[in-house]
Amino acid sequence: MPPGLPNRRVGAVVDLGSTSVHHLVAAFDDHRLEVLVDESTFLGLGAAAERGVLGPAGREELIDALAGYAWTARSHGARNITFVATEPLRRLADAARIVGEVDAGTGVPLHVLRHEEEALLTLLGVTGGAPVERALLVVDIGGGSTEFAYVGPGSPAEVRGMKLGAAALTRRVGAGDPPAATDLAALRREASVALAAAPPWSPVDVVLVGGTATNLAKVTDEPTPRTRLRRADIDELERLLIATPADEIAAAHGVRPARAALLPAGSAIVRAVAEHFGAIEVIVVDTGIREGVLIAADRAGPAWRDRLEALAHGWAG
Repeated sequence: MPPGLPNRRVGAVVDLGSTSVHHLVAAFDDHRLEVLVDESTFLGLGAAAERGVLGPAGREELIDALAGYAWTARSHGARNITFVATEPLRRLADAARIVGEVDAGTGVPLHVLRHEEEALLTLLGVTGGAPVERALLVVDIGGGSTEFAYVGPGSPAEVRGMKLGAAALTRRVGAGDPPAATDLAALRREASVALAAAPPWSPVDVVLVGGTATNLAKVTDEPTPRTRLRRADIDELERLLIATPADEIAAAHGVRPARAALLPAGSAIVRAVAEHFGAIEVIVVDTGIREGVLIAADRAGPAWRDRLEALAHGWAG
């Protein structure tokens, strides 16, 4: 067990997103977390949502993956195992059947989150439960949607979900590989139009989370991923993305090919977020919804979904 966590507990979460199904097992105390297992698989749930149903073969593949993740979590001593699903399960016509079959096949219930819950959990994952001291906007750019959570000291948390995701935007525009300059312009335009509907928040810090942001941060000549993206960094990224096929980006920067193909759309969304909220730079972190679920389930127990608003503001100690 990791040292330095005197009141440590072990928990596990699996997040069913549009692009990947991601499993995290961690040991943690009130505000610190040590990763024990971090793995994911690409099951194409977002593409299935576009078709309307996952279907019997897809459900069987999903349940096999989740059963394996549950076994791994239990073998590491996880006290709580939580399965959550986001945009694709909100759209799939056979979502209710998936929920029932997952519970029967793994012994773990599957929670299909509302947009608001997803955003609050992401905010909690970023803060780690520390009290919020200045206006913060957390943006989770997924494959099928983008979740926003805004909170300031002493003010209620505000959340908004938009059907603006890197995979969905790529499919809608029909961008090539690599995208042409006209493709990139179309991606930017679509993202900017969508962001126009965002609330007029005034964050001091804008934090990006999720696979789109962290994979964009890997596309650099530096030995480690970027932790901040300025407008000039986004310009540089886009010049590279329109000149380089996705498989070359993947090989050069340690990004999965399926993810690399979505980076032009992801970059367009990041640019739109920065411009809409007047951010000189955005911060990129590798924590988010999964860490938030671990913390919420540990802190609030089975009633964690009813206490997200209070948990989002953090606590002392």
